[in-house]
Amino acid sequence: MTTTFSSAQIEAQNRARRLRAKQVGGQAYLWLLLVVLYAPILLIIIFSFTKSKVLGNWTGFTIQLYENLFTGYDATTQVRVDPNLYRAVFFTFLIALIAATVSTILGTLAAIGIFNMKQKARRSIQFLNSIPMINPDILTGISLFLLFVFFGISRGLTTVCIAHIVFCTPYVVLSVMPRLTKMNPNIYEAALDLGATPMQALRKVLMPELWPGMVSGFILALTLSIDDFGVTFFTKGSGGLETLSTFIYADARKGGLTPELRPLFSLIFIVTLVLLIAINIRAAKQKKNK
Repeated sequence: MTTTFSSAQIEAQNRARRLRAKQVGGQAYLWLLLVVLYAPILLIIIFSFTKSKVLGNWTGFTIQLYENLFTGYDATTQVRVDPNLYRAVFFTFLIALIAATVSTILGTLAAIGIFNMKQKARRSIQFLNSIPMINPDILTGISLFLLFVFFGISRGLTTVCIAHIVFCTPYVVLSVMPRLTKMNPNIYEAALDLGATPMQALRKVLMPELWPGMVSGFILALTLSIDDFGVTFFTKGSGGLETLSTFIYADARKGGLTPELRPLFSLIFIVTLVLLIAINIRAAKQKKNK
């Protein structure tokens, strides 16, 4: 007994096959992208548990590199870990915290000012604000380097902090602006009508509304500052100031990387991942409660 199918049934089957093929292809592409993104990080984490100085050479499981990182001393070879590594870590996070804090304040105030402009002026300023984000880091770094040289400013910690604040602030503005557009524009004026001073209205009315955007901007600025190389390289001067990015660059030019960098990178990644998961869980709970 033979079964005959109508043209409509055959077309439906072909359509279902094409849909399945697209789904399989999309999932395969997604997994390939995730592997390309996270495989290098996974390799660093794996090889942070071996003492080999060369990444990719497994010499047995050990936590010796983590011990070296926290003690600053290699008990096996009787050699101290490069003290410049710890100085670089300290200045990296010091600069990042200063830049993220200041740029969050400046970016929030700038976003409020931009939001209260007329529509044409607002579009123009938002366009100008997007230019530093599109500019390559090396162009921003060279521009700031020439600016500091022109005014005779000695380069060092202060110039690096100023430079990081400059290129982080536009990202904070970008993070805060969506919160302003969603906010009821009349609540600030209502607070003033009820007797609040402009500062009280800003602190007690606007800030709670803008807080999620400010936190997002702060985290983004912190990440960008820690990750930056181009701007830091051109504005740090020759006084011995190093951040992680410039330390790694100088270390790589010597012919290899300090093995203790592997556990350091692993810890930074794990801490960042845990914070991101915690923030997402908190946001999901707040959304569910609403």
